[in-house]
Amino acid sequence: MASASKITARRLAAYSIPAFALAMPTIPAFVYLPALYAESLGLATAGLILLGARIIDVISDPIVGVLSDRHKTRWGHRKPWIFFGALLAGFALVRLFQPPIDVNAPYLFVWAIMLYIGWTLIAVPYTAWGAELSDDYDQRSKITGAREGLTLIGILAAGAIPALTASIGWTEAEGLSAVSWLAIIVGAPAIAIMLLWLPEPDISGRQAPQQRMTWASTKHALAIISSNKPFVRLLSAWFINGMANGIPAALFLLYLEYGLGADAGQRSILILAYFLSGVLSIPVWLKVSNRIGKHRAWCWAMVLTCLAFACVPFLSPGDLAIFTAICIVTGTGLGADLSLPPALQADVIDFDRLRSGKARAGLFFALWSMSTKMALALAVGITFPALELLGFTTDSENSLSTLWSLSVIYAWVPVVLKIVAIALIWTFPITRERQELIRRRLERRYRQPT
Repeated sequence: MASASKITARRLAAYSIPAFALAMPTIPAFVYLPALYAESLGLATAGLILLGARIIDVISDPIVGVLSDRHKTRWGHRKPWIFFGALLAGFALVRLFQPPIDVNAPYLFVWAIMLYIGWTLIAVPYTAWGAELSDDYDQRSKITGAREGLTLIGILAAGAIPALTASIGWTEAEGLSAVSWLAIIVGAPAIAIMLLWLPEPDISGRQAPQQRMTWASTKHALAIISSNKPFVRLLSAWFINGMANGIPAALFLLYLEYGLGADAGQRSILILAYFLSGVLSIPVWLKVSNRIGKHRAWCWAMVLTCLAFACVPFLSPGDLAIFTAICIVTGTGLGADLSLPPALQADVIDFDRLRSGKARAGLFFALWSMSTKMALALAVGITFPALELLGFTTDSENSLSTLWSLSVIYAWVPVVLKIVAIALIWTFPITRERQELIRRRLERRYRQPT
């Protein structure tokens, strides 16, 4: 095979460390951003604008995925896209979190699109590159675990900064601006080191010759991918679970403030508890997956999260100790959500390559990214207007029934969605044994002559 089964510690570090900086804007973009702009534009307007920006952004995913698969430059398939995406995302990040006083809807719409497209240019080639670093079932879990572990550490750092800046008298907006600048300061050298030092595996020898990119060839590729039943099942579960994670992420600050009466300092502590639990749980989930398989480990993580979320609507204002325990449990489930499904995706890509003779990791992860974005966009675009229809407001007192509705949407809707995802993935067909069989067949097909 063109890629080694084992990845050295130095190469693993060079690949995964940029995830720390790339993750830092996650809390501002997915947790604080909707609430920040909702104050100026209203809940429904902010939610629908971010949904619209995401829908436009989704169009870029398959384009970037296909182009990064098909076109090799002197710097490789993946590296040029990551470089230009980092420039665009960095500029947009600063503009989005340093808005003018008289901010309006077009401002949010334009800069949200720029940020999302910049992230696409980075994320699709970056995750595809990770899938190509090793062909081994467990090594792939190690690679995604390292990347997603550093992702969670970056999120933790981003969550701590607003708390620290608040303690010295900065506003929440100033704290978010500090996060964006720190992400750029840390990310620029980390991405530069990865691009300059880490070689890309040569995927040209893993596939039949590529045809010229046309709408017909792309349509044909998508038709073949859609006939890949393990991929369709995995993508469906990923999308549904993404919705289940996106709803509480979008409503987290609103639930803490209006449902539990938590102040800004307490909210920061709860965010830190959630993501710290995710970081610490990843090595545990990797060991569990080595024993029972990646798909079963992921299912048990979702079961754990469901049990914790089921308790939320029974909490009363001030029950912060109980909710801290819930954050720890659900954060533990998040560690599996982030580290195991992408490793399963890499196995699905091998299955496609065996069937088609094509190396299409970029296109697969583009569809993966599209699913993630649509799940998060729908989480904001549906829940915010739904809350407004139910009478929820940030301007005045909410009734007990309205607050109950908030807690049910926040917790029980995700439980239902996760149960569906568990049902889809529990009998996932590409086990360790089947993946090893696929790999041996690929090795025979693409064995280089000596």
